[in-house]
Amino acid sequence: MKYVMEALRRKEAEERLPVIKLEIDYELATLYDAMQEKDTVQIIKSKERLKQLSEQWISLID
Repeated sequence: MKYVMEALRRKEAEERLPVIKLEIDYELATLYDAMQEKDTVQIIKSKERLKQLSEQWISLID
């Protein structure tokens, strides 16, 4: 049963990592636009979202 759970977790990670990468790319573009416009509210939101995405990424590769 342990091996089945590990295999399922690996498959989930393989499917989720590309999605997270796209979300990070999008959020970085959003952050860049906010910085250009000096939109401090959006800058804070984007940084928080990037932090969440990086934590998800790290949890999947561990």
